Formats: sequence, C-alpha cells, structure tokens
Amino acid sequence: MEFREPLDELIHDPTKFTRGLNFPPPERIKIYDSTLRDGEQMPGVAFSPGQKFQLAKALSEIGCDIMDLGFPFAALSDRHALQLIVQGRREGEIRPDVELLVMCRSTPQDIDATIHTLREIDVDINEITFFIFTSGSDLHLKYKIGKTLIKLEGRDLSEWLDLPVEFYREANLNMMCGAIRYAREQGVEKIEFGGEDGSRASLDYTIELAKAGYAAGGTRYSFPDTVGCFTPEGVDYYMPRIVKEFPGEDLVCHFHNDFGLANINTVRAVSHGINVPTCTVNGLGERTGNAPLHQVVMTLKILYGIDLPHFRYEKLRELRRMVEDFSGIPVSAHEPIIGEGVFTHESGIHTAGLLIDPAIYQVIPPEMVGAKIKYVFGKHSGLSAVRAVLERSDYRTGLERDGVEVTDELIEAVALFVKDARQKRTHSDQFASVTEAYYREYDRLGISELRLVELASTIGRMLKEGVLPPLNKGSSESSPPAATYTKNEEGK
Repeated sequence: MEFREPLDELIHDPTKFTRGLNFPPPERIKIYDSTLRDGEQMPGVAFSPGQKFQLAKALSEIGCDIMDLGFPFAALSDRHALQLIVQGRREGEIRPDVELLVMCRSTPQDIDATIHTLREIDVDINEITFFIFTSGSDLHLKYKIGKTLIKLEGRDLSEWLDLPVEFYREANLNMMCGAIRYAREQGVEKIEFGGEDGSRASLDYTIELAKAGYAAGGTRYSFPDTVGCFTPEGVDYYMPRIVKEFPGEDLVCHFHNDFGLANINTVRAVSHGINVPTCTVNGLGERTGNAPLHQVVMTLKILYGIDLPHFRYEKLRELRRMVEDFSGIPVSAHEPIIGEGVFTHESGIHTAGLLIDPAIYQVIPPEMVGAKIKYVFGKHSGLSAVRAVLERSDYRTGLERDGVEVTDELIEAVALFVKDARQKRTHSDQFASVTEAYYREYDRLGISELRLVELASTIGRMLKEGVLPPLNKGSSESSPPAATYTKNEEGK
C-alpha cells in the first residue's frame, strides 16, 4: 500500500546510526573470494576442476574481484582448475579484470615450483598474483616455524626453545622478505604477503612486517584472523593503525568465523578503511568457515549504505545453491539472507503485517537477493494469509473453474482444517530420521580416521605381497600438456 507519510519518517533507516565512518569509496572495495581454496579446506569438501571452473564463472558474474586458487603445484587437480580458469578469462567467460591468485610459502622452492607449474600449463606469471605468506604471532614464529627459521639462520636446532622471540621475529622478516625479493627477481610483479595469526600478533611487529614486505617488493598486505578469535574491539585496535601506516594501499582482511563474528568484524574493518574484504560463498572454510559473502555484501548495502556498483546481489541465492550442490554442505534454512526459509512466513501476525506492506516485517527486499515471499500454512496461520493466497488471480481462476467461490466461510474452514492437520502431523512425524540422514551423509563426505587405518592396513599388505607395484612418486605431480584437459571434463 502507499503510506501517507514518507517511510523514513515512520521508521529509522539502519544507516542513520552508521554514517560518518571511514569506509572507502564503494568503487575501491574489492571482493576477494576464497571459496576455491579456503572454502575447499572445510572437512569433506572437494571440488573437481570442472566444478571450480563453473564456480569461477559464477563468482565473476556476481561481481567478485579477486579469486584465491590455492596451491597449484601441490595437486594435479588444482593445476587443471587453474588452467581452465585462466583459459576462461582469456576467452571472455570470466571477466578480464578478475584477479587470480595462487599461494606460496616464503621459500624459493615454493616459488620455483609455482612458476614451473604455471609455465607447464601455459600461464604467464604476470597473469597471476602470488600470495607469499609466513607467520605473524610469536606463538607461530617460535613454536610452529621456529625450527625452519633456526636452520635458515644457520643456528643449531638445540637452541630452539632457548632463543628469545626477538630472534624469531627478525629471522621471520629475513625469510619473508628474501622470498619476496626472490620472486621479484624471477619476474613476478604482483605479490600479496602477510603473516598468519595476525589477530594475536603484536601490532608493532605487524606494522614492521608489513613495512618490510612492501620495502622488499610486495604489492599488497593481507591481515588475517586465522583462528577466528577477533572481536570488533580488536578490529578497532588493529585496523585504524594499519590503514594510517599505509595510506592509499590496497589492504586485505581475512577473518574466520569461530564465534560467528567474521561478518561484523569484516564490515568493521572496511569501516576503518580496509578495502579488500575476503569472503567465501556460504561461509565455507576450515572449522566454522570464513566471513560469508552474502552476509558481508548485504550488511554493507542495507545496514551501512555501501552499495557495491558492480555486484549482482540478485544472484546470491543462485550461487548458494551451486556451492551446496558442489560441496555437499547445505546451508541452514534460516541462514541470514540466502536461507530457503528466510522469506517464508507462517505466523498470522507476520503475514497480516506483510500483506499491508512488506516493510512492516522485512528489511531486505527479497527480489534484491533473487528470492520471493512465500507463505506456508500451519498452526500459526491467520485468515489474512489464507485469503491472500486464495484471492490471487491465478489461484482464484482455478477455483472458479471448479465452481468454488472464495467466501469468508471457505477461508475460515480452510484455515481451521490446516491448523488441525498440522497439529496431527506434529504427533506422527519422526523428524529424527531426517536429522540422522543428514549427519550420515555428512560423515560420508570425507574419509574417517577408522576408514583411513583400514585402507592403510589393506594397501600395506598389498604392497608387502607385491600385488601393488611400488609407487612412482613423480607421477601424481606431473602435469599433462595444456591441450589435454578441457572444460567438458568438469565432472572429473
């Protein structure tokens, strides 16, 4: 219906409380998607090269700017996927301005292997951004990569636990900067860099690491919340200082979702001037996943008034379904924005309000994200929703063809029958079987520990008995000629 007063006089718009922050101009914000790498690291998820190519096309179409393609030298299938995606970009199936990124540890060996892999599949290294990463927190520096750093510095491993964290900090800078310089010497022009576990690292050391990375030839700094323990207050502590230290630079934030805070932390970082937020479709990723793409872009748009000029919000639910189908991981029916039940209503109070105007009970226009308002009927349904459906022209025509007139008496009778039928179903349905089926299929996505041990036992006996030939360790890592793999092999 048409309101007599302007809507902004009847209700406060959410952006009333979020103006005046330090958001970059919308055209400077680059959506960095990590579904094809970090998303695939969710336990049990594995995309085929063809599926990765289809996802890359969909991510390009929806408006993502950067795609993380992982470690192409580590797996033959990832090489194939990269090959398809680069070919697709050359042929116009993926936008030419989409940036493709691969990852390397801070070692010349990783860089050489990546360059060699790219050349094997006819990919110019300047078509690709290299993400050369290391560690950032003292915990990671001393106890995760400490032995590596000791070896690189020519010290004895017996000193590992006795050396102070300052030694590991300096050695880490030497390792990362040496790797960046080495990559530049090999002709790599675009280098992202950063240190894992940044959200638990010293802020001063984080700034030192970023400055050293830029001085060595890095082109974009990335700040991660690797373990998902960041709070909005932590974002407020780190991000303004980082943005102040590197004015005008593209800066990345990569946050995990262990406490359900990845979305708001990402938006908060952008509000401080970070312009490259990292997301995954449906929030896939290790443990509880990463900042969900749909939550980040829609929170920016609806609650903060940041409308990304080239992003196609209406394709969010279509993309959700594709990733569900490829990953085997469905999102919850009440997942914000893209869940199947988000725009479905049963409550009589809600449906009555929606029939007056959707703004009464919904902030997100469903058509904005490719959805429609739907009604389901049960014990909470009211007469107004029953009437609205029966009086819709397409349904009413059918009823009239059957000789049925939509009257108050019919509406009341149908509503009463629906309530009674749903109540009886409550007593007879065994929803536990549905839940059991879901978890049974989820457990089958990956190979369990017990199954792994059983396989090891079987394969070990076969190797011992000579039934299996000795493994050719190089065979799984060799790439076929570029022309031997095509987009039509997407199921393999």
